Amino acid sequence: MASECVPLIKTGGLADVAGALPAALAPHGVEMRTLLPGYPPVMQAITRNHQVAEWDDLFGGFARVFRGKLGEQVVYALDAPHLYDRDGGPYIDAQGRDWPDNPERFAALSSAAAMIAADGIEGWAPQVLHCHDWQAGFAPLYLRELGAGDRVASLMTIHNIAFQGITRASMISTLGLPRSGFNEKGYEFWNNISALKAGLVYADKLSTVSPTYASELMTEEFGNGLDGLLRERQEDLVGILNGIDEALWTPPYKTPVGKAKHRAALREELGLPDWPGPVCVLISRLTSQKGLDILLQALPALLDRGGQLALLGTGERELERAFMAYAEAHPGVAVTIGYDEALARRLVAGGDAILVPSRFEPCGLTQLYGLRYGTLPLVALTGGLADTVINASPAGLAAGAATGLQFHPVTAQALAQALMKLVKLYEDRATWTKMMKNAMAAPVSWEHSAADYATLYREMVKAE
Repeated sequence: MASECVPLIKTGGLADVAGALPAALAPHGVEMRTLLPGYPPVMQAITRNHQVAEWDDLFGGFARVFRGKLGEQVVYALDAPHLYDRDGGPYIDAQGRDWPDNPERFAALSSAAAMIAADGIEGWAPQVLHCHDWQAGFAPLYLRELGAGDRVASLMTIHNIAFQGITRASMISTLGLPRSGFNEKGYEFWNNISALKAGLVYADKLSTVSPTYASELMTEEFGNGLDGLLRERQEDLVGILNGIDEALWTPPYKTPVGKAKHRAALREELGLPDWPGPVCVLISRLTSQKGLDILLQALPALLDRGGQLALLGTGERELERAFMAYAEAHPGVAVTIGYDEALARRLVAGGDAILVPSRFEPCGLTQLYGLRYGTLPLVALTGGLADTVINASPAGLAAGAATGLQFHPVTAQALAQALMKLVKLYEDRATWTKMMKNAMAAPVSWEHSAADYATLYREMVKAE
């Protein structure tokens, strides 16, 4: 169960994972079916010919489940108009405010998932309930309350621990939670309810989207108040890297030589001058988590040496304004506020390097796109960025294995030094070309990660 899934609804990497996992797991003998909220785009994509479940009152209204398909993938849509049939995003309204009934909306999704897992659906009985992020956090608890926790295993995956689904304690009855669980060892979090904590307490196994992020989550710096719980459950916690769909992300060239015309076309499209340095691209939400504030401070280290920046993203208004002002003042910077999938692909294809200076990054996908396209990632040494990029350290270069650059700590000074190193490496064409070849050969698909998930599921299956 997930709150978003490509190609139907997406706000972040969770949607990519939910959309990719079923097909990636099929070769490993795993039959996965996906439950999604019935947002308007989901209901438009799902034909309503196959109703497979209904409830007279699911958190305030009538609800049904319809069966649909995305290619070969079975998708169940929870059609509850009182919860999901509205304009705006899946979590926020058109003014950017959280929907006030988000606790009920995703408790309903969790409850439906638990009931399907407990009772089966269409004669199909799942052995594992895979829950993604706080929106699915109550499902393992509901599963136990239904008396099915000894038959159906539950896995809770953390995509970003910064979002925990916190709501006030007065909602206990409304959300159908057992009062006995409202304590430090249960779903209580600083006198509030935490949906994510519920999942971390009551699920059989826990996972996150990279091995390094799994380790980071057990520290005060990254654990967002749940590090103690995760340390207690570290034997049940595993980090499995995300992958990308290589069929969807295939570079329009076979070798590094082919990138040149795409770089030239990108410069022409964005009005960037033909300078000698590397074209660095950045595709991101514009937030402090993504390290965009330190990039503003470090940019002279790139621009003063003939490098350029092409940025695509949207986010915090201050950062949007700051980058737009930088672009107006400097010919080596091009900024597009918003999101454009086609432009994102042209940036990855035409860029020489892709910047990911995040303060924390559970896994990250843009660096994987960069590797696939030979667009060398320059990344902070954190989370999945640390696990997927081989640094151009003296040892990495001597071994001929480097695929990008890492920097630490996450400061403007360290990033500036990394950008200076990036320009020097770019000037050494033999070394740069070797790194591009390494990057394009790096494993970024779901192949290995899907095998890891399949193994984990099989370990979790409970005896009949």
